[in-house]
Amino acid sequence: MVDLFEELAASFDPVLATERARANVQRVLPKRFYKAVSVEPIDGLHRLLLDGKPVRTPGRNLLAVGSMRAACALEAEWAGQGKFVDPMTMPLTRLVNSAIDGVSREIEAVKDSVAAYAGSDLTCYRADGPPRLDERQRLAWEPVLDWVRERFGVRPVATVGVIAVAQPPPLLAAIRAALPDDAIRLAAVEQVTTLTGSVFLTLALLEKRLSPDDIWLAAHVDEDWNAELWGVDSEARLRRDFRRADFDAATLLLLH
Repeated sequence: MVDLFEELAASFDPVLATERARANVQRVLPKRFYKAVSVEPIDGLHRLLLDGKPVRTPGRNLLAVGSMRAACALEAEWAGQGKFVDPMTMPLTRLVNSAIDGVSREIEAVKDSVAAYAGSDLTCYRADGPPRLDERQRLAWEPVLDWVRERFGVRPVATVGVIAVAQPPPLLAAIRAALPDDAIRLAAVEQVTTLTGSVFLTLALLEKRLSPDDIWLAAHVDEDWNAELWGVDSEARLRRDFRRADFDAATLLLLH
């Protein structure tokens, strides 16, 4: 089991994790080796048990979380496995592994990485036409930027096109200060930021300004526009489904 999740836990990039998971499936999947899955309280956490034995991460740490809801979701992932153990169907396990083994050792570096997204935030870069796309972007993103100004006292700088614009240093500092110190929640923040391309959308989710569905739609304005024009192939649909599963796993850790 350690080998199965080692690559996935080593990376903070959920998109790469999905691709690696798919590659693992193409090579070999281990047979399910356990019958019963349960959760047990220990030292203020809830650890996962397989046939009464604690599960460990690839780094040999206990697979345990503080939230009972998250623990039950982990339990459901493992209990839902069939004849084989398929990491593609275990986004929450991958994320918690990454948080425990990786993010917990690099809290400050991960905060720096997440805060840096403000410099290229999706919501600050607008298309130069057509007008209908511009309108969709404004409707989805302007309220978010207005909220950022209300919340942090500085409004992000938005532009048309892809040429980078610098954000005010006080805003970057305020964004970083708002990030959680807890490794599991920080890993979830990092994952949502990577998936959406926006730390502003992520903070709106974290502080319950917008619902998960609203965040997801706001992050895919451009993609949905192109899909309407050109259609969606099966590979793109599958990729989006995997990304949504990763997003939902992170959302569960953030909001419950």
